[in-house]
Amino acid sequence: MIEAFGGHLTAKQLQKYLFLFTRKQEEKAFDFIPYYYGCFSFQANQDIMTLAKLGYLSIIKSENGRRIQICQPNNYLMMLDMFEQQAIKEIKEKFGCLSQNELIRYTYINYPYYATKSTIAINLLNEEELAVIDKQKRTFAEPQLFTIGYEGRSLEKYINILLVNDVHILCDVRKNAYSQKYGFSKSQLEKACTGVGIKYIHIPQLGIESEQRQDLKSQKDYEILFESYEKSTLKENWDYLLYVRELIDTEKRVALTCFEESHKQCHRGRVAKYLMQLPDITYTLKHL
Repeated sequence: MIEAFGGHLTAKQLQKYLFLFTRKQEEKAFDFIPYYYGCFSFQANQDIMTLAKLGYLSIIKSENGRRIQICQPNNYLMMLDMFEQQAIKEIKEKFGCLSQNELIRYTYINYPYYATKSTIAINLLNEEELAVIDKQKRTFAEPQLFTIGYEGRSLEKYINILLVNDVHILCDVRKNAYSQKYGFSKSQLEKACTGVGIKYIHIPQLGIESEQRQDLKSQKDYEILFESYEKSTLKENWDYLLYVRELIDTEKRVALTCFEESHKQCHRGRVAKYLMQLPDITYTLKHL
């Protein structure tokens, strides 16, 4: 993409062009979330940083933001299949003449959901266009408890699920908030959540030691582990369960998160079970 535009682009331009490129793909190379300047892919940004470390790209920082430049011209376009080459060519022909602000404005108008967290939309759009974006924002008054796992999901897909369900607080109930999967270690996940207005809270006291999760081959193995977890960890850390209850009462929409895709194979399901058994609850439960 950078090569097609003369070997250099601003970081904002590159994100927007990649977004428009993925709109043409059946299986998208990158997922995006609404962020400070509109559509943004954490994975694409990480790939840029990696390519810079390897010497393929240089990142030039200035008061106006970052500029991405190719260090080693190599006719990279020819490495793509014909569909991808044509898609990039069409993007260059259609949008190459736009300024950065015009490009951003185009994505806001045509894909308003991705402008819902923008800090610059008010400077680029009129009142009618801003109203369209406001209608894309999901807001719910009723209190609700959610559970969500990140297994099989990109960081962007995961964050989008939280946004469309208007989650206000994400409670990470992993014992150790570290993951080999990009985006789900504590600092990365907290940064992503903060950027879209979701508060991240790590509650390791409600986690399970990783060595206890070894050799889980059947659902029965999970059940045995979780029954032990209920009798030990949950009872010993009851105050932290009540802390989550307090968060639901005050912040209304709270999600419990861990790794496993299914809540039936994750202790967050048992945390949710006990939260639903507390007296005088006003919230419902939804597994995402």
